[in-house]
Amino acid sequence: MSSLPISERGYHANAPGGYAARKVGPANTLEHRIFIEKDGVPVSPFHDVPLYANEQQTILNMIVEIPRWTNAKMEISKDDALNPIKQDTKKGKLRYVRNCFPHKGYLWNYGAFPQTWEDPNVEHAETKAKGDNDPLDVCEIGELVASPGQIKQVKILGVMALLDEGETDWKIIVIDVNDPLAPRLNDIEDVERHLPGLLRATNEWFRIYKIPDGKPENQFAFSGECKNKKYATEVVRECADSWEKLITGKTQPGGISLANVTVPHSAHREQPGERHIPRGQDLPPAPIDGMYDKWFFISGAAV
Repeated sequence: MSSLPISERGYHANAPGGYAARKVGPANTLEHRIFIEKDGVPVSPFHDVPLYANEQQTILNMIVEIPRWTNAKMEISKDDALNPIKQDTKKGKLRYVRNCFPHKGYLWNYGAFPQTWEDPNVEHAETKAKGDNDPLDVCEIGELVASPGQIKQVKILGVMALLDEGETDWKIIVIDVNDPLAPRLNDIEDVERHLPGLLRATNEWFRIYKIPDGKPENQFAFSGECKNKKYATEVVRECADSWEKLITGKTQPGGISLANVTVPHSAHREQPGERHIPRGQDLPPAPIDGMYDKWFFISGAAV
């Protein structure tokens, strides 16, 4: 593994300022996209936003995909140029997570770390499963509800290892550095001390959330234990290294779009503004079918 990923070798400005979300099309439609722009120029949240927000690598940038308590399954699009955030689909229909009592939507601000990649070609030594081909998933547990496309500055607290259909799907637990609790949360044991029950609820949510769709319970590595900050930080490092190999052509990308506007030594670097991206639109969201407000009562879920 290289000592530092590309984003920390002086190739990017680390300051998070200047980023904004450009929304195209109404939410809850197949046309909806959220592009990330910097100083008005569209960039890739997967490849162009730096992973680290400071030189000491203690504060990281998180791309928010899904605000807490919402149900639309939004995610960075791997196959679209400049990787906008869009709603996942199945058989041509928009996907929403169901409400598994007592949980409503997602329990945290959910998103991903930029410039990370869970390599599907590599089996992790401890989970014995390959990566899921996505940027690293992040659960931000601060008290404020975020917005899709927001870039938060966070610090790492721990990690859970979900085994999702035979793939390792890491869930990094973080908190916004500006959250009132942030000074008191510095490792995973602090979460249980100050936010009792949250880690248990997180484990349960990931275990049961697919059951209403007819799928079995998800499984975990490490018997569901949440590993500490040190372990989580190493997972981030490994996935940053995997992304570096991906963006520089040392690993085959499969169907992933590598289009970017800032990464040196990338064969897929473009001129800023080269692609025509529609102007931002402030449109009201389309209505959601009331079925997605339904509660599902899952046997074995805590109450």
